[in-house]
Amino acid sequence: MKAMRLHEIGNGPAGLRYEEVPDPQPGPGETLIRLHAAALNRRDLFVTYGQYPGARPEALPVILGSDGSGEVVAHGDGAETLPPEGSEVIINPALHWGEDQTKPGREYRILGLPDDGTFAQLVKVPTENVFRKPAHLTHEQAAAFPLAALTAYRALVTRGGVREGETVVITGAGGGVATFLVQLAHALGARVFVTSGSDEKLRKARELGAEGGVNYRSENWARELKELTGGGADLSVDSVGGEVFNALVSLAKPGSRIVTFGATAGPVPKLVLPRIFLKHLTVLGTAMGSNVDFEGALQLYGERGLVPLISKTFDLEEAREALEFMESGEGMGKIVLRIPQ
Repeated sequence: MKAMRLHEIGNGPAGLRYEEVPDPQPGPGETLIRLHAAALNRRDLFVTYGQYPGARPEALPVILGSDGSGEVVAHGDGAETLPPEGSEVIINPALHWGEDQTKPGREYRILGLPDDGTFAQLVKVPTENVFRKPAHLTHEQAAAFPLAALTAYRALVTRGGVREGETVVITGAGGGVATFLVQLAHALGARVFVTSGSDEKLRKARELGAEGGVNYRSENWARELKELTGGGADLSVDSVGGEVFNALVSLAKPGSRIVTFGATAGPVPKLVLPRIFLKHLTVLGTAMGSNVDFEGALQLYGERGLVPLISKTFDLEEAREALEFMESGEGMGKIVLRIPQ
């Protein structure tokens, strides 16, 4: 099969090669999928620079990619009762989460390192991680769904406990996960407000369901956001960290919640703990999610007819260029790879 495989770490996307590799063979409890589309995540870019746990030379070569949609080719032993051959499916990349819904188990890992991922014509995964593709989504749209939608659903619903009518603030509206957060929160009846460093991305967020937003490059953006929301947030979902987290603490209503799943701006400086406990705030951490979370996200997208926002599509052999486009920060939404058949 053809695959885009990483051969060196530290030089970014330049370490990827488009080449012929042996077809994977499904073992017991595994399913082999012929991919029609895959999608990029920031994780893939971090791996190429060696900035991700487990991204070491001894892990190479490896096929990157966590997101994918395609059709079932074959099952290994013990997997015959699941989607039959030819079924259109989507992959949950959170492998071996375990039975405890509150946290992943020791065997948990994400598809695409150390296991070969979806930047290839074929991929094998645990059968329990294979789900029917929503009928209203194309393979490219479905490929854009898994990691980001799973992260968003768990942050917003499972951990954040969003409720209809609540005011929800989502930071970094240009990111892939953030676009799913906006769609999901709006679909569940929340009032949604966002931040971004781009006025164009703020406009697109409103198209996805946001009621309004502020440009964080503005000197008084936190004050503007508090006025815009009409008094603050019931729930904030943050992927930025840094000074932004302190602003969210100020923005939070007494008794409200803050969910964090990222820290692109680094550590939170000079966090004043009394501002949290005197307001009786709940701060929750989250990352990825279980099969239960994945099924919940799929069901919601199916019931509401939601469609992931795609920024740009490339061919598989253009994966290096796709990662460079991601690194530029130009687009909004998911970046998808077409897989040759």
